[in-house]
Order: sequence, then structure tokens, then C-alpha cells
Amino acid sequence: MKKLILAFAFFSMATISTYATSIWSPTPIFLKIEGDWMKSKTQTWPGMFEGKTYWYKLDKMAKLWWSADGKKWAAVESGSWMDKDGKWLKIHEGKLVWSADGDSWSEVPEWKWEGSDGKWYKFDNSWKLWVNK
Repeated sequence: MKKLILAFAFFSMATISTYATSIWSPTPIFLKIEGDWMKSKTQTWPGMFEGKTYWYKLDKMAKLWWSADGKKWAAVESGSWMDKDGKWLKIHEGKLVWSADGDSWSEVPEWKWEGSDGKWYKFDNSWKLWVNK
């Protein structure tokens, strides 16, 4: 019964939201509520640094590595990379955290971020990388 009530409440809110949006916008706006997450085959993601794209990956100990060509890898001493919006991300005390200024850090919601390629990435609790295509 609770699921039915929650489903009705969600449907009602979505309907109200769509109706309210249609008042302000001549075209309907649709939001993708759930994505199709797939485990990354390469376990790598792109990130920008000083205007150049690098590839990043984690080792078995969740230590960060980077590569300019995807062949030669080096440890990232700072342990951080940038998302599409220029926020710094890193793994700290077993959590994925981010910062706009490099000084104040907070946990990344759902451990998701948008890569420099416009795709969404996330880690699961065992640091496996997932991508939303």
C-alpha cells in the first residue's frame, strides 16, 4: 500500500511539475529520471588539466593514476582530477569528495560526476567505475 501511495504521489508531482513547466515554456520539458549505468570496460575516465585531456584510473588500492595517451601511466601525487565544471575530485578517507577551491571538501552525492567528455561517471562501494551512456 505504501508503494502505491508513493507511486501516486510521485506521479502527481510529475504531472503538476509538467503542467507548471508548460505554463512558462511553449515546449514540454522532459527529464530523464533513471539512467542506464554500465560497468566501464576500461575502468578509465577523461579529465582536463591545464587545458589538456588526460585519462585517469584507480588501482586496487584506490590510488589514482593518469595518462596522456592511455599507454604510459603515472601516479597522481595530489590524488585529484577535475570534472567538467572545473571542480576538483579525490578519494579521501574512503569517500569521493570534491571542491571548487581545493581547500573546502565535501562528499560527492551518490559518488557521481560529469566527465570532461560529457558522460556521467560514478564509483560503487568497491571503487569499480560505472558510466552512463
